[in-house]
Amino acid sequence: MKSSEKIRGIMPSGLIPSFLFLLKWLTISGIIGLLAGSASAIFLIALNWATQTRESNLWIIALLPLGGLLIGFVYHYFGKSVVKGNNQILEEFHSPKDIIPLKMAPLVLLSTVVTHLFGGSAGREGTAIQMGGAIADQFTKLFKLKKEDRKIILVMGVSAGFASIFGTPLAGAVFALEVFIIGRMRYEYILPSFLVAIFANEAAHLWPITHTHYHVPVVPELWAPELLWAVLAGICFGLAGMLFSNATHFWGAVFKKTIKFPPLRPFVGGIVITAAVWALGTTRWIGLGVPVIEESFGVQLGFNDFALKILFTSFTLGAGFKGGEVTPLFFTGATLGSALALFIPLPIALLAGMGFVAVFAGATNTPIACTLMGIELFGAEAGVFIGIACVTAYLFSGHSGIYGEQIIGSPKHLIFGSHKGKKLGEIKD
Repeated sequence: MKSSEKIRGIMPSGLIPSFLFLLKWLTISGIIGLLAGSASAIFLIALNWATQTRESNLWIIALLPLGGLLIGFVYHYFGKSVVKGNNQILEEFHSPKDIIPLKMAPLVLLSTVVTHLFGGSAGREGTAIQMGGAIADQFTKLFKLKKEDRKIILVMGVSAGFASIFGTPLAGAVFALEVFIIGRMRYEYILPSFLVAIFANEAAHLWPITHTHYHVPVVPELWAPELLWAVLAGICFGLAGMLFSNATHFWGAVFKKTIKFPPLRPFVGGIVITAAVWALGTTRWIGLGVPVIEESFGVQLGFNDFALKILFTSFTLGAGFKGGEVTPLFFTGATLGSALALFIPLPIALLAGMGFVAVFAGATNTPIACTLMGIELFGAEAGVFIGIACVTAYLFSGHSGIYGEQIIGSPKHLIFGSHKGKKLGEIKD
């Protein structure tokens, strides 16, 4: 008997293909993770500089219209092929056409930094995901990968970008598995997604960056009353996520309808935002808003914070400025949770933490990833409350979301069975 036949007799038939699969994606994950994680770190360093520069020189906010005009011209004349942003990655996953141009990465990085430097209200996850997706997709062409392998590559790009920008590898890996198809996850992608998330997170920490840490000091025992209060909070968070998504789409439609020349949209939007900041006399609701998020964990805030953040962010992104939605969603949820402590008898920090991830879950339709993110950020002790808030918010946000290219694989309720297979952007009710 030959030695190869002896080995086959001892080893299960699927073991060798599994080893080859692991070796292949371990290698690719290491390369993509290093590049995407480093890109996120460079972006975070640039974003920190932009924020500090703006806060030290508030007069610079007056230049927001010019910054918007610059972004508008750059995308109109050089970035039409990448203007769809995160939705383009989702679109390529579902209906592959062309490799995502690498220029998506530097264009969105520079445009997001400009948005924050001059006072727009935006986040950072969209930028990281687009950079990760664009970098990862280059390996499709380089390694001549098949159609199904390309889908894995796109999942990996999303995973790497998300994990490294927030320092949450578990949430990043699962977010990439959840976000493409609502209610369905492809488990054949799970190993590459987890590997690249870990590599990207570690690569980002090779650079001089830090992630914001939050603390939930008190978590009560979960009894029937606390469960009901957590569900009620989750309903509020889901409705806030729906409001955020619908407001962003609304302002985008308004600008497209009223201003036909795209570069003028962020210019006009910049004028309105600058005037609003001047009239209100505060920069509280522009930029990332991390100081206000931190504040929400310690003191009870008013309901105006979450409402104004939704207004400023939806208007900023609807006008054509670049950046993500997730950090503003964190702001929205944390401040709403803090405000809900007025009548929900749960600790302020716990409510802020629940809202932090639950509004995000409602707006992106990724409840499992958001639950894991809450555990990574706030600790396992708060996990049950966070999970209840996230899944409830997911249900009550309806078939809405910030990503119009998401496809409904499993409707949120049986009465919405006709929505199965549709894109969120196609649903009118």
